[in-house]
Amino acid sequence: MKHRFVLFFICIIALSACAQQTQSTVTADEPTEVNYDIEVVVPDLNIAWGMAFLPDGGMLITEKAGELLHFKDGETTTIDGLPDVYLRGQGGLMDVELHPDYENNGWIYISHASEEGEEDGGNTAIIRARLNGTALTDVEQLYKAGPNSKRGQHFGSRIRFDDEGFMYFSIGDRGNRDVNPQDITRDCGKVYRLHDDGSIPESNPFVDNADAKKAIFSYGHRNPQGMVKHPETGKIWVHEHGPRGGDEINVVEKGKNYGWPVISYGINYDGTSFTDKTEMEGMEQPLFYWVPSIAPSGMDFVTSDKYPAWKGNLLVGSLKFEYIERLVIENNVVTKREKLIEGEGRVRDVKQGPDGFIYASLEGVGIVKIVPKS
Repeated sequence: MKHRFVLFFICIIALSACAQQTQSTVTADEPTEVNYDIEVVVPDLNIAWGMAFLPDGGMLITEKAGELLHFKDGETTTIDGLPDVYLRGQGGLMDVELHPDYENNGWIYISHASEEGEEDGGNTAIIRARLNGTALTDVEQLYKAGPNSKRGQHFGSRIRFDDEGFMYFSIGDRGNRDVNPQDITRDCGKVYRLHDDGSIPESNPFVDNADAKKAIFSYGHRNPQGMVKHPETGKIWVHEHGPRGGDEINVVEKGKNYGWPVISYGINYDGTSFTDKTEMEGMEQPLFYWVPSIAPSGMDFVTSDKYPAWKGNLLVGSLKFEYIERLVIENNVVTKREKLIEGEGRVRDVKQGPDGFIYASLEGVGIVKIVPKS
């Protein structure tokens, strides 16, 4: 009996190792036969960081340099009324998201880098506002991370709502990996959860910790620039930049620690190691990780009937390799990867529109639509 138990234990370890190996060794297929066209919908954009589709057929677009644009019927208008945007490195005007009940309350949510605070530099802030003609009104700051920093990296930041009406947003570790991500008394390197008015949910995991940042929902993140609600489970998924290797997809769970920088599948940019650990008790394993890094930004699930072969798949933009990666996921395991619209430009955001088409923001190009060929 003792020998059987040992053998069983060894088998379980081996199967676990194989499953984890599958996550890192599923290679991206070369592009298959082209079965779609790429149509430029909004031209002449530089770094269109985020986009949101309005009920009237228009679109709101954030330009990282600090412009909020409204596009409709072929015309692009600049929206006034934004707070001051701190432009440094990866920081600037970032994501834009509509309230789930936007048609009734008109709330728009925006993330941007802000200098507000006593320290020099900036950090990520979340605001909400309403659109009145060509200007924002009723602008309210809902959250401002601190302290400010003059570092130019890892501001995050995506915004999404879940089925219960909670608002989630991400803030990167701001380049301070050895201090921020593992410390719940500090901002940065976290996914946060608020009510739509910016108040703290009583069910947040750290509300009873006197020293904690009570908006934190999960921690141990590096720089999440992709966030999406799973269309079936309603759970929030994020992907985040690793260093040299180790980009991750994580399913965000309440109060969980996602390990950065204690565990990682990446190494330093200069090729040296900063940790010899890829797993540790009390820290979550990614659903999937990339080696080498693809520098992911933006993601969405395909639910549209316009792409029957892609339905249920996850689309992730790659800044580094300039393509959209299509991930086939079965039972939370990635079984296939494919490159779409390769070489058209750095993909900053990917979203399925209300018309069922897939839209992507390509740096230096604009917003494009993927149109299946008949």
